[in-house]
Amino acid sequence: MIKAVFFDYYNTLVDYDPPREETQSKLLGEMGIKITPKELLRPIMVADDFLSKEHSRLSLAKRSQEETAALYGRYHGMVLKEAGLEPKPELIGNILKKWLSIDLKMALYKDVAPALNSLKERGLILGLISNVDRDISATYDELGLANWLKLKIISKDVGFTKPHPEIFQAALKKAGVKPAEAIYVGDQYEIDVIGANGVGMRGILIDRHGFFSDITDAIRIRSFAEISQHLD
Repeated sequence: MIKAVFFDYYNTLVDYDPPREETQSKLLGEMGIKITPKELLRPIMVADDFLSKEHSRLSLAKRSQEETAALYGRYHGMVLKEAGLEPKPELIGNILKKWLSIDLKMALYKDVAPALNSLKERGLILGLISNVDRDISATYDELGLANWLKLKIISKDVGFTKPHPEIFQAALKKAGVKPAEAIYVGDQYEIDVIGANGVGMRGILIDRHGFFSDITDAIRIRSFAEISQHLD
């Protein structure tokens, strides 16, 4: 019997507003490169996976400014390469400068609020487990997540990142539930699903765009509305 459901933060509960693929398409267009947001969606997700693994290996907060800049340079180079564009150093540098000038805002995915309302009504313990190395309280509260998620476990506070077991175990202890009584929903297979499964939780991969049909050894859902099917 599932008693608790935990969630990843970025690309699971929240997305950028406007979405990054739209912003990236616009920025490249300003530099004379025409590419649609749809063509950039998967490349950004591939680069996100790379960045998350790097962050899990060594938190961005523990890297020097130069190391962080170099990492984001590799990130944007990967986006370009995956999109079939040549990752020229000058182009990457221009993209980095443009992104630094943008005031990034966040928004909940449209399927999140209805699902969280339904899960809360069922009396489930809801919480966040995320590799966040900075204070997200202002945005968290502004988006209304505090009304649904009573527990917030982030790497900044516990000192461990996913997929290390300690961050999941900290969440289980705080919720007062056994691993088999908890679900974890995230957008990355290795960091989220394998990490959660490793401590005995039930990891679920949220795949809104259907990019991960090759993953057959994990529960994969296209919408938060499907979470309720996996509570038994």
